[in-house]
Amino acid sequence: MGTVTDYVLEELRLLRAETGLSQDDFGRAIGYSGSHVSSVETGGRPPTKEYTRAVDNHHRTGERFQRMLERLGRLDAEPAWLREWIEFEREATTLRWFELAYVPGLLQTERYARATLAGGRFDAEDVDRIVASRLERQAILRRPRPPQLIAVLDEAVLRRPVLDQPGLMVEQCEHLVELAAQEHIQVHVVPVDAGMYLGLAGQFIIAEMPDGERVAHADNQLIAQFVDASTDVAKLAKTWEIVRNEALPRRQSIELIKEVAKAWTP
Repeated sequence: MGTVTDYVLEELRLLRAETGLSQDDFGRAIGYSGSHVSSVETGGRPPTKEYTRAVDNHHRTGERFQRMLERLGRLDAEPAWLREWIEFEREATTLRWFELAYVPGLLQTERYARATLAGGRFDAEDVDRIVASRLERQAILRRPRPPQLIAVLDEAVLRRPVLDQPGLMVEQCEHLVELAAQEHIQVHVVPVDAGMYLGLAGQFIIAEMPDGERVAHADNQLIAQFVDASTDVAKLAKTWEIVRNEALPRRQSIELIKEVAKAWTP
């Protein structure tokens, strides 16, 4: 982490020292484990908005650490939420990813990634930067010890056309089939005949870290939200199990993706 982040971590360590609390006691007071506190203080994981909010609320700091985190985001080239998530993504041993609208970013082709940014929200330079960052993140799936990625997506994702981009969805579906053949990548599809199900409330990702703790990410049109309080992550984990049970088994999902790819073929 950078020197600005190091300053925030040093201030967090100083606060705990002033209270005279051990890492276990400090964590217990704000709803986190002692190992989580230790990992934050040593730079093993970034201090998230939820973590700093819990510290500020319990110790009545006047939102001191939340302001620090906000200012840190302004000094960084990437949005604070993305920088935080990339740190978790790189260290995770397992990623459980549900997508309602798009193919998961780690499984996108370059053309598909560009298509998700169309519509005028981003200028050409921003699109190039975001796509490059997204493709770079995919490298975690090619490293010697990659995370286990379990991706569940709604069938509508596969059947949504990309206008004026002939062949794009064929390419993306074939890419999914190729990736899903790897042992550390599972792709499951919730079929359209599942009807209404809990996943329609929105996409989310749950990352399991090497120490066994979990952190989640969910976003919408306006904001990306990190969830690392254990009770909230547990609720998302229950949602994951419900959504996962609506999806087809691995082999049936791959066959469905192949069928959709044929349907997209001119």
